Amino acid sequence: MSRYISFRRPDGRVSWGRVDGDLVHDGASVAATLASGIRAGALDMVPDATAPLRLDELELLPVIPEPRKIICIGVNYRAHRDEAGREPTAAPTVFTRFADTQIGHGAPALKPAISEQFDYEGELALVIGRPAHRLRRDEAGHAIAGYSIYNDFSVRDWQRKSSQWTPGKNFPGTGGFGPMLVTPDEVGDVSSLRLETRVNGEVRQSASVADLIFDIPEILEFVTAFTALEPGDVVVTGTPAGVGMFMDPPRLLDDGDVVEVEISGLGVLRNPVREVA
Repeated sequence: MSRYISFRRPDGRVSWGRVDGDLVHDGASVAATLASGIRAGALDMVPDATAPLRLDELELLPVIPEPRKIICIGVNYRAHRDEAGREPTAAPTVFTRFADTQIGHGAPALKPAISEQFDYEGELALVIGRPAHRLRRDEAGHAIAGYSIYNDFSVRDWQRKSSQWTPGKNFPGTGGFGPMLVTPDEVGDVSSLRLETRVNGEVRQSASVADLIFDIPEILEFVTAFTALEPGDVVVTGTPAGVGMFMDPPRLLDDGDVVEVEISGLGVLRNPVREVA
């Protein structure tokens, strides 16, 4: 078990594979996609290639390009809850993101020209590794195939048009997901991870994953109580304080900005911002 990516080869074919330093061993002979490899329990069956691909020559896709479900948790760090002026809740705040809004590492995040409030949200994501329904907290760790980084780019004015956040979270090209999936044995204690979001090199968010209000076992217990999760489904765990919307004055994203989200042990997710009509 190790690190895995979904990618487009230089010849245009879409595949997935195991990362070994600067090289990638293609997993297409084992399963059609990373999600199907997870479903089959075949991640550790990817063979060493006689001619491995170079990582820097590949176009990285979202870690799971077409997950069946993307479940997102909102307002899940105490300092972010405070900066947003929201009251404590007895259960996690849940919303959904559509698979066709996702982008991979290096791809542009698309700021819609109809919005003046395009924002970043660096987050820890997890990918489900086995069927999970009505999990107990002590079972949650066994249901996780691995961890990655998410940038839940948000169109704030559309997020606030109604009581539901769905519109502001589902514009095309706004779900940054990558660069890779790291298996739990490599990650170790998730609560020891640190998350940092930078805009044009300036640190905007910096927090420990231990500061989550609802930790990962609590999230999975709650979510799987109302919906069954399958291998390859994605759960995004929330963003810490420091989003642009709640700075004084607000510091939102513009065309040409570059946003990096780094989580210790998981790498750096980098996306430039491009305004589109």
